[in-house]
Amino acid sequence: MFIKTLSLFVCATVLFANNEDGYKVYKEKCASCHVEVMSKTDALQNLKNLKAPPMIEVSARLKENITTTDDEDDVNRHLFILFVKDYIINPRLDNSMCHSGALERFGTMPSLKGKISDQERQAIAEWLYDRYEGVAFE
Repeated sequence: MFIKTLSLFVCATVLFANNEDGYKVYKEKCASCHVEVMSKTDALQNLKNLKAPPMIEVSARLKENITTTDDEDDVNRHLFILFVKDYIINPRLDNSMCHSGALERFGTMPSLKGKISDQERQAIAEWLYDRYEGVAFE
């Protein structure tokens, strides 16, 4: 029983630490352009003032587009994380998943190649998936 409890505590601590690190990376590398949470109505009303789509919308679009026939959530999560890690340093119009209106308004994001470490890319990708799990962009 003690081993199971200890294992659960360690797993929860690691998960929380990764998400906390991801939030820190978001604040340091992404927040200057991407608002963390904003309703769809507010985003449309403030479109002229936004530098990039809100992160809640980014996460929702990616989850909508990165799917497999595999019903396992961890497979979809893994593919989501792989895409984000690559896109951060290799953003291209041909692999963007933004709405056409968002691309017209914001273009593709600038590459963070050489400005973000592999560990930071992993942390932000995990945070982006987990932070908005079950949260709708409405």
